[in-house]
Amino acid sequence: MVDEPGTTSAPAARRRPGEGPLAGIRVLELGQLIAGPFCGQLLGDYGAEVIKIEDPSAGDPMRRWGHTDGTRDPVHWSVLARNKRSLGCDLRSAEGQALVRRLAATADILVENFRPGTMERWGLGYPELSAVNPGLIMVRVTGFGQTGPYAARAGYGSIGEAMGGLRALIGEADRPPSRAGLSIGDSLAGTLGALGAVSALVERGVSGRGQVVDCALYEAVLAMSESLVADYAAFGHVRERTGSVLPGVAPSNVYPTSDGAEVLIAANQDTVFRRLAAAMGAPQLADDPRYATHGARGDRQEELDQRIAAWTSTLTHHEVERSCEEHAVPCGMVYRAPEMLDDPHFTARQSIVAVDVKGSELPMQTVVPRFGRTPARVRWAGPPLGDATDDLLDELGFSDGDIADLRERGVVR
Repeated sequence: MVDEPGTTSAPAARRRPGEGPLAGIRVLELGQLIAGPFCGQLLGDYGAEVIKIEDPSAGDPMRRWGHTDGTRDPVHWSVLARNKRSLGCDLRSAEGQALVRRLAATADILVENFRPGTMERWGLGYPELSAVNPGLIMVRVTGFGQTGPYAARAGYGSIGEAMGGLRALIGEADRPPSRAGLSIGDSLAGTLGALGAVSALVERGVSGRGQVVDCALYEAVLAMSESLVADYAAFGHVRERTGSVLPGVAPSNVYPTSDGAEVLIAANQDTVFRRLAAAMGAPQLADDPRYATHGARGDRQEELDQRIAAWTSTLTHHEVERSCEEHAVPCGMVYRAPEMLDDPHFTARQSIVAVDVKGSELPMQTVVPRFGRTPARVRWAGPPLGDATDDLLDELGFSDGDIADLRERGVVR
């Protein structure tokens, strides 16, 4: 019933005006959970049309992940799937696979995060998809990449964080490695996958050809590891966990306040430390040989932190921030969600935006970065399962009867 399309070129002629620099770009997002879908979220944030292809019976598991008070569904999905349209499609069926091939002929980018070999088993590997659309860019986000001895292993963001070197650096030195509190490995892979997709779009403008963008979770984390590997290769130095401080760089730490809050003060440069000493009412510290230079402060890091904590502990966080601001010392309260929603700077820049979810406004983070000429925004929250199925199949030429038949047999929803 689902006819295969003929060979087409990249759909460069299919462009519609809209918001964001990627307006008119069509993205097919396959896969589930966080890494691939976060790549799709970013592309959608920047204006692309993102078609989320998910299991027709249950949808993406992220629809059920996250905190809830029991009175309504979790809202993580509303953020991760924002600016997307949903198509319920059984990728394990021959008709569902044929449907994806037809959609791929109309797309610019396809994002998937299945284990290597899965797409090939479904007849949806890059050779098959590029045969119907030579301009297609295929972003493949996996635990270990498409090649190498670990390629077939199952991989989650947490494993990528461990093998990419991040987990070894989080936490206190005398305790086991900790977690960042966010799925940072998945988000890094999604971010670099999106950057790779956009880079491939630029190259396609020259060559007219698409390509595969292979993004491994562990390599995405490794890419952020600064000189960790080079330091070991050059000097035998193994970077270890150091808690809230960067050894030898002081002062730069979190300090307590009299009202129970915590503030981060970063004054490790000589000139900035002189201003902090003045803010503390102890300008003589800037000329004290124990603290006057970067090296001296690093040698007495713990002692200096204790001095600063003794000062901040006598003041509220507002008083610490005000004094630091008056003396041009970088300082900021350690924020949680309540502080973000109450902050006038967040409000002025609309860093948090309200998005309609079933008739109620749900605050969530805005699109980053800001674009001066082609502004992007959160257009809608994560959609209901299959909200775009009828429209997309109609676009491909299916009759109402065909769509009803596919839905009845569970091929689509």
